[in-house]
Amino acid sequence: MHAEPPPTRLAVWCRAARPQTLPAALTPVAMGVVIAWRAGQFDLLPALGALVGGLLIQIGTNFANDYFDFAKGTDTAARLGPARMVQQGHITPATMRRAFVATFALALLVGAALVWHAGWPIAVIGLLSIGFGVLYTGGPRPLGYLGLGDVLVLAFFGPIATAGTHYVQALAWSPAAIVAGLAPGLLGVALLTVNNLRDMEGDRSAGKRTLAVRFGARFAKAEFALCLLGAAAVPFVLWYALGAPVGVLAASAACGLGVRPLLEVAGWQSGRRLSDALAGSGRLLVGYGIAFCLGWAL
Repeated sequence: MHAEPPPTRLAVWCRAARPQTLPAALTPVAMGVVIAWRAGQFDLLPALGALVGGLLIQIGTNFANDYFDFAKGTDTAARLGPARMVQQGHITPATMRRAFVATFALALLVGAALVWHAGWPIAVIGLLSIGFGVLYTGGPRPLGYLGLGDVLVLAFFGPIATAGTHYVQALAWSPAAIVAGLAPGLLGVALLTVNNLRDMEGDRSAGKRTLAVRFGARFAKAEFALCLLGAAAVPFVLWYALGAPVGVLAASAACGLGVRPLLEVAGWQSGRRLSDALAGSGRLLVGYGIAFCLGWAL
């Protein structure tokens, strides 16, 4: 058998950017754009700025996680999840550190243009997003290691991203955008929960106290189910209480995509990789976003 050729530099950096995580940044932005469009408040350049800024922050956070998890000894050869590039030796720690600093610097440039257009609320959102992106796995007491990752994902991949995207276009806050943002936030937490469940033993050994480590597998399985139920309920709240178009209920129907991941998570046992549950949860997030945007627009 021939040895597998080493990956190209482009492939290495694409893997480090973890494109499978990018729908978590794209979906809430798309929802904020559609809500603004329906209200006649769509503004192309700020919407693009929110999209690019969100992607840069997500990629920068992925680079930072790759660097800090290796530095703290969390990423080892026993890791069950997707390979990390520093741990595998494809990227040096110093290069990865420069990469996440440069990516966050680009995000700051995009953010500066949005602040000039929309004012100080966007400065607060941008600085907090970058700060938490670093502190999630960096610093003396990483937030992700304290079990705060679920709260941060819910907030920053949920109402903050959706309502913030709406705000840079409309220059006003929208209750509908805030409530709508709960859905991608909850689905982002569901994805994180699958990761934390899979990595529970390794995280415990490394001192990473995720909620799965703190409260056990049964809690994580229940959290996953509740996140799916919560996301399915959001469109009903928007329609019944906030006058959203009835088509938005299509997003609730899209939660049917979560049945197979839910069954796999429910049957998880230590050592399983949960690859299908992760892929299915990612498809659910994308499908939910598409259904929501089409239902709101039409």
